[in-house]
Amino acid sequence: MQPFRILIVDDHSHAREAIREILEEYDDFLIIGEAKNGEEAIQLTEELMPDIILMDIQMPVMDGLEATKRIKLQFPSVKIVMITVSDDITDLFDALKKGAQGYLLKNLQSEAWYEHLKAFALDEVPMSKEIAFQILKEFPHSKPIVKEKTPLSLRELEVLQLVAKGLSNREISETLFISEHTVKSHLKNILSKLHLDNRVQLTSYAFQQGLVE
Repeated sequence: MQPFRILIVDDHSHAREAIREILEEYDDFLIIGEAKNGEEAIQLTEELMPDIILMDIQMPVMDGLEATKRIKLQFPSVKIVMITVSDDITDLFDALKKGAQGYLLKNLQSEAWYEHLKAFALDEVPMSKEIAFQILKEFPHSKPIVKEKTPLSLRELEVLQLVAKGLSNREISETLFISEHTVKSHLKNILSKLHLDNRVQLTSYAFQQGLVE
């Protein structure tokens, strides 16, 4: 398998260097570029087409949230993982709603960084409880449900409902008695049919359609 091509975006040179040192230990990842702000990130994404962008949130010129929004609109297939020193859920949740796949804390150990980033690359990361709680707060019981005809098959609806309950790919496979590969295939199809980017957006869709309690 070809290594995942990584673009690092952070306004601090020592932070970029530290990330590079971590990832260069592993053959799964290839660093193809670095950017100091959101504007540079957009330009390098156009030039290099990375598989994954590691995106800092607070940066000059253009912050990571605005850059994430613009990149996902222009290049929806590019995965964006936010990198941050704080797990303050507000900015992170905003980034996820804009299309980011998830986030990594900068103070994680290098092995944990590798495991988490590999899981993001393979679409194997379930939602955290904190993120799920933020989604619940957005959909109070009094809010009217918007129903529309779904393009999903019955099996895809089952997978979607389990994603919205916070289950991992492995837990979904065990619940439905199908392989993890089949779960990944269903998730890819669901995201494509609904024109969404990640599990947070899928869960929001499920609540909007009244598919979960």
